[in-house]
Amino acid sequence: MKKINTENAPAAIGPYSQAVITNNTLFTAGQIPLDPKTMKLVGETIEEQTTQVLRNLDAILNEAGTSWQQVIKTTVFLTNLTDFAQMNKIYSDFLNDAKPARSTVQVAALPLGAKIEIELVAELPN
Repeated sequence: MKKINTENAPAAIGPYSQAVITNNTLFTAGQIPLDPKTMKLVGETIEEQTTQVLRNLDAILNEAGTSWQQVIKTTVFLTNLTDFAQMNKIYSDFLNDAKPARSTVQVAALPLGAKIEIELVAELPN
C-alpha cells in the first residue's frame, strides 16, 4: 500500500492519509472545504465549499497520477439535502464528461462546520 500526500490539498487533521493506493486503485479520505495553505474553511455557500472540495480532490488525483476520467465512485456527504441541486451543478461543471457512480447522503454534522465532504475511489492508468 502506498500513501499519497500533497501540499496542494489539506493535510490530514487526524490519524489518516489523504489517500492510499492499493491494487492499482486510489482511495481518498473525505475532503472538506479547507484551504490547503491556511487550513481554514473556505466559503459560506454550498457552491464555494463544493468548489474547494473538488479542487482538493483534484490535487490528490494529480499527485497520484490519475484524473477525474479514472474516478469510479464518489460519495458526497451533505449536512442539508436542500443543497443538493446547487452542489450538483458545481459537481457536474467541474467533472465535465466524467460520470462516476455516486451516492449522496445527508449527515448530521461534518468537521469544522463544513456543509459538504466528498470521498472518491479511482483507478490508476496502466
